[in-house]
Amino acid sequence: MQLDTWLLFAGAAIALAMAPGPNNLLAMFNGARYGVSSAAVGGIGRIVAFALMIVVTAAGLGVVLAASETAFLVIKWGGAVYLVWLGLKSWFAKVNDSDETTGPVELMVNPGPFNLAKTEFLTAIGNPKAILIFTAFFPQFLDPAVAYGPQFTVMGVTFIAMETSVLLAYGLLGGQVKGLIKSARHMRMLNRVSGTLLVGAGVLLALTDRSRTTA
Repeated sequence: MQLDTWLLFAGAAIALAMAPGPNNLLAMFNGARYGVSSAAVGGIGRIVAFALMIVVTAAGLGVVLAASETAFLVIKWGGAVYLVWLGLKSWFAKVNDSDETTGPVELMVNPGPFNLAKTEFLTAIGNPKAILIFTAFFPQFLDPAVAYGPQFTVMGVTFIAMETSVLLAYGLLGGQVKGLIKSARHMRMLNRVSGTLLVGAGVLLALTDRSRTTA
């Protein structure tokens, strides 16, 4: 790719990555609950999902999925139900009420790296907006006079790098909040804010149609 084209793509990619969507909310709240390292490990699931979507788009299947009303509805409703379930799970999550005067208390049990990554993966893969973004966004920067494969590879690697930087930034933001959580009551408040936002994201996804998604 020409340097000026790549710089334009990189700027647009990081702007898309920074949007406060469900995965970025997860990274932030994982950072607030379990720490920055857990948010980073959980983000691996998102990166794997986006890498798969980029490969699918590069193979030409993304156009087929984007054009299929049935595929769009299945992914959309699956993703919406999953987000609502995550939100309710967060709202009612068990918090440790142990006596904090005896020393530091782990207010919530860390579900482990695999479960954190799985949640981020399923959240990303269940969002049809991602595949539509790749299908509509990437081709705008392709030079027809240059080989298709190398250009798509450069854009894919760049997008993944931007997404990784942003998820770490959201995790760090959550990590700052973690220092303010001093009691079980604070953790419950965090869980309810997280749950409300995730349920809201699920409802918004359910109300999204393809015309609004590609706008």
